[in-house]
Amino acid sequence: MRGIIPLVLFGLLVLGMAFGLTRDPSVIPSEMVDRPMPAFTLPSLYEDTPDITEAVFDGEISLLNVFGSWCSACVTEHPKLVEIGESTDIQLVGIDWRDTREAGQAWLRRYDNPYDAVIFDEASVLAIDLGVTGAPETFLVDTQGRIRFKHVGVITDESWAEEFLPRIAQIKAEGA
Repeated sequence: MRGIIPLVLFGLLVLGMAFGLTRDPSVIPSEMVDRPMPAFTLPSLYEDTPDITEAVFDGEISLLNVFGSWCSACVTEHPKLVEIGESTDIQLVGIDWRDTREAGQAWLRRYDNPYDAVIFDEASVLAIDLGVTGAPETFLVDTQGRIRFKHVGVITDESWAEEFLPRIAQIKAEGA
């Protein structure tokens, strides 16, 4: 009997590891998918602009992109966001996360500002409600303000074509 316990434990360990190897580590499930945007009122990155609320998503298909001037991966992703902003009718909303206003504004001046609105979330108020784990992260929000998809990491040409565009087409078809 004593010899069977280690074998059973080893078998369970092997099964657990085998299951873990079948999972994609870049896919982080989000509790917010298929839920409405949390209610919030946060300042704009720009002091001369009114506070921003969840109403910014009403009636628009939107990408909500979490970035920061401290984020090196955000520099890699940014040209794709500029391209999306210039070539689509999708609203881009940024969350400048864990940053200073001065650094966030300077970063957007340096790399170009593709956003229709930029939320300043210095204290992670909205980021915590969304379950943000790092930057960049991007949420696809439908015209009703419901989160439809969460992408962790840099948006690439491939992820845009394979993950975002089919979901955007589905949202548009649902609204027709």
